[in-house]
Amino acid sequence: MKEAYLYSSLNGQVQCHLCGRRCIIPNSGVGFCGVRKNIDGKLYSLVYGKAVAAAADPIMKKPLYHFHPGSSVMSIATVGCNFRCKYCDNWVISQDREVKGMDLPPSKVVQLALEYDCQGVSYTYTEPTIFMEYAYDTAKLAREKGLFNTFVTNGYMTPEAVEFVSPFLDAATVDFKGSANPEFYKTMAAVPDVEPIYECLKALKSRNIHVEVTDLIVTKYGDSIDDVKALTSWIRDNLGPDTVFHILRFHPDYKLTDVPSTPLNTLEKAYEAARDVGLHYVYLGNVPGHRYEHTYCPNCGERIIERFGFYISRWLLTKDKRCPSCGWSIPIKGVYHPGDLEYHMPVI
Repeated sequence: MKEAYLYSSLNGQVQCHLCGRRCIIPNSGVGFCGVRKNIDGKLYSLVYGKAVAAAADPIMKKPLYHFHPGSSVMSIATVGCNFRCKYCDNWVISQDREVKGMDLPPSKVVQLALEYDCQGVSYTYTEPTIFMEYAYDTAKLAREKGLFNTFVTNGYMTPEAVEFVSPFLDAATVDFKGSANPEFYKTMAAVPDVEPIYECLKALKSRNIHVEVTDLIVTKYGDSIDDVKALTSWIRDNLGPDTVFHILRFHPDYKLTDVPSTPLNTLEKAYEAARDVGLHYVYLGNVPGHRYEHTYCPNCGERIIERFGFYISRWLLTKDKRCPSCGWSIPIKGVYHPGDLEYHMPVI
């Protein structure tokens, strides 16, 4: 256990200030996430240094397409989550309420990242907000060793949490589901309000943290093209048209095993809608081999980066990250790591 970083005391109760729920927790109680406990008027993280998952991943798995492309990241997670998504593909660990995991202190995470030739550390699989102390201490050590840090988050972080972690956070993938439809969030994820996600995004941008946004299109329950248009219009207006937007295919899982995968034509309509509102860099995810996995120059339409799944198969940008055909500058942050040029396959 470790005492929490962001909380306040309330006459024996405590209030957590990490996520938009801002749980008020009585003595001996735990927050909605299940991993933060009030012990005699102090809030503690029960999962500090207890990794339930750890792996070296390609950064495109996060997905991050415009941040250190081709790099590898040491990915870690603990049990617990502040959402209750019925479609979660990591539900075995995110919804587990037993505090468990291998002992993996921050120093060991960084050591493994270096041993496995990773360029960064990613806090992912479950929700990093709920293991902030573990992530923060690891990120600080990682930065000292020249590694970058990324969050894969549902975006329910408070502005205070963003400010707290921002000195050591380089990039974040913020995962929307059902195109931010409020009723979808209430019924399918037990989330009362989506506004904290928008506030988190604005806070991340204000701290100059690289942001990419995903949107899981859930068949039948969260597949409205009008909602896609509304979400992408907000992104264009508040984060800018160069913000990377990933449209992800839903696959049956957890409590939605009777719901079919998102039809390809639905995904393609969502892609066209996002492009029509003015986003320059839109991608389809969970459809390896599709032509919309690639990067196209927004100025001349040239295909300038080709991908297959989690890997880059062809890199055509100039050394200063410009389109080779028209010279348009492509907003990619960080260094290109060409080590993952492993696949070159036909596209759909």
